[in-house]
Amino acid sequence: MIPLPPTPVAIVDDEEDMRASIAQWMELSGFIPAPFENGLAALDAIGADFSGVVITDVRMPEMDGMALLGRLLERDPDLPVILITGHGDVPMAVEAMRVGAYDFLEKPFNPDRLTDLVRRAAEARRLVLENRALRRERADGSALLRQIAGESPVIRRLREDILDGAATGANVLIQGETGTGKTLIARALHGCSPSAEGPFITLNCAALPEDAPIAALHDRLVAARGGTLFLDEVTALPPALQPHLVDALHDTSTGAPRIISAAPEGTDEAIADGRLRKDLYFRLAAMELVAPPLRDRGEDILLLFDLFAQSLAAEHDATPPALSADDAATLLQFPWPGNVRQLRNLAERAVLRAKRGPVILAELLDPVAPSGTEQLPQDLRPLKDHVEAFERMMIRNALRRHRGSITEVMEELALPRRTLNEKMARYAISRSDFV
Repeated sequence: MIPLPPTPVAIVDDEEDMRASIAQWMELSGFIPAPFENGLAALDAIGADFSGVVITDVRMPEMDGMALLGRLLERDPDLPVILITGHGDVPMAVEAMRVGAYDFLEKPFNPDRLTDLVRRAAEARRLVLENRALRRERADGSALLRQIAGESPVIRRLREDILDGAATGANVLIQGETGTGKTLIARALHGCSPSAEGPFITLNCAALPEDAPIAALHDRLVAARGGTLFLDEVTALPPALQPHLVDALHDTSTGAPRIISAAPEGTDEAIADGRLRKDLYFRLAAMELVAPPLRDRGEDILLLFDLFAQSLAAEHDATPPALSADDAATLLQFPWPGNVRQLRNLAERAVLRAKRGPVILAELLDPVAPSGTEQLPQDLRPLKDHVEAFERMMIRNALRRHRGSITEVMEELALPRRTLNEKMARYAISRSDFV
């Protein structure tokens, strides 16, 4: 058996002696200590896929252990965090356990007890990461799932939910605004399921033929046997047809199709005003997924624009436009009422316009007002966030262009190796993702 590499242990404590003492004990116990004097320094180094355990004191200036715990669990709810508490902090530590801390120790503590805790936490972390790796392998088996691109927490969770839903075979209802990719999600659910070899049949419930709607529904149900029937705009299904669909869903015979449906709005309103039968809803929504609006996906906007621009530039035999810092800010500030579909359309216009010269995205979004920026909503994110988003985008794009070659990225961005390494660590960018 190949031995596992030592587990890193982040140690966060503003007292140098305590920090050094725990670090020494962890090293003697076979771990790799990573000491930090405050929570902000730890946050810069600990990403969502940190492979180890975090030990943090509760009482610290600037950011205490509870605040650090909250920030870390936002990045990864499964990250094991052990709190070191004073005598008066035990009620607080019990509350921390309720919200997701792995465990806590009260000072003065037995070093052997800390080692045992870290070992158990490290094993739990290893199992979590192994499970994630298996999920990624399954995701890599489906090109459709890979098309649901993005690194935001809502998209990471959506991809995991798709894999869970695909394995169950249960009927799924997808809700989301127009342009958020509900059809792509439905295809990914089908493509990752055991019945992926079966047919994927689509029926737009808002466009049924008026002369024979029941026959059209019946024909699709028959054609989808052994596979999936995707009911798009399901809240637009005529009320007269809904009992027929309910009866069809009672059919448990071999080869009956799985039903995936999509609604462009909350179904509560459709049920309340009589457009969707409650008994039909319960049969369609054994599992529910939400396609998040683009405005809630943060820096995924930059990533998606770049992916669209690269793909469309190849399609139109053009050079993708280079984004400026102002362009990146424009993309991040815009409300995107048309969601991903609108962003793709913007990328295509930018690619075509770039054939004639430099592109200013604000002008493409608001052609009436060339400056454009005063038409955009006020964004409450500080300038520092926009600068970091732009830096992260530039580094990721350069790594993608040069297939992970650090030397070529250094040359393109005019950065020394140490600075590039520090920025990649700060932004949780891994070279291996681009090789």
